[in-house]
Amino acid sequence: MRIAIGPVLYHWSRQQLDNFYALLAESPADIIYLGETVCSKRCEYRLEDWINTAQKLQAAGKQVVLSTLSLVEAESELSSLKRILDYSHYCIEANDMATVETLKEWGIPFVAGPTLNLYNGHSLMLLRECGMFRWVPPVELSGTDIRNILTHYRELSGEQDFEIEAWAFGRLPLAYSARCFTARALNLPKDQCQFRCIDYPEGLPVHTQDDELIFTINGTQTQSGRVQNLLGRLQELRDTSISVLRLSLHQAEQLSLLAPLARALEEGASPQLGLNTLASCDGYWTGQAGMLGPGEGGREPA
Repeated sequence: MRIAIGPVLYHWSRQQLDNFYALLAESPADIIYLGETVCSKRCEYRLEDWINTAQKLQAAGKQVVLSTLSLVEAESELSSLKRILDYSHYCIEANDMATVETLKEWGIPFVAGPTLNLYNGHSLMLLRECGMFRWVPPVELSGTDIRNILTHYRELSGEQDFEIEAWAFGRLPLAYSARCFTARALNLPKDQCQFRCIDYPEGLPVHTQDDELIFTINGTQTQSGRVQNLLGRLQELRDTSISVLRLSLHQAEQLSLLAPLARALEEGASPQLGLNTLASCDGYWTGQAGMLGPGEGGREPA
């Protein structure tokens, strides 16, 4: 198994981004995803900055993947996408079907990101024909769902000829909107948001009336309140043909997970990550309510 670090989902300052990727260059991570996937208005890093970072990470021995927007709404965003494709000597992650269509037209292989609605073997066949070489399943799929979809694909194609990357750690991306929830929470119009999401580098927590953390608001993105953590299920992930583990980090301090995880993968052991105080969940993986944590949902479905 290889370790991948997903794109930063939050509006971090340039200094935060510089420090984060400098640390990643020296880390055991194998694959680094770069780019803005949530909001095209965020501009602490412009394309030239992402490419400069990509060059440094590649020189450090990392596989670099340029991620694209999860919701392409405007002609300007499509133009920005085409500028990214000028750097297709790096891998590209498609997070919107408009991006998939453009990549197909240009003949560029790609990673099918977790926001693409791929739920059966026929969908995977179609994306494979378009150039998909790695699939990140939608986060709401259980381990059983993924195994069934892969079985269906193999029945149709005769073999599984692409990689599977699991969302193994991090807040789950649940929904995207044309509206900006951070701006709305601050009584600002989206077009005059003042880029205030930079004031919330870990997003805005949303609690129920009973003070239970349920969601995290991150601009146009709604995330889970809890962090999905499947790192204690390495054998199950292997049995599901997972070959890449994606970690989606919401603070640079979580890079401390990488060294013990890399050792565990090398030794075939369970990682000791010191996450006992973290509010985690794994309900989707076990076919239950996504926000449920380990042991909270009773017996796991067969």
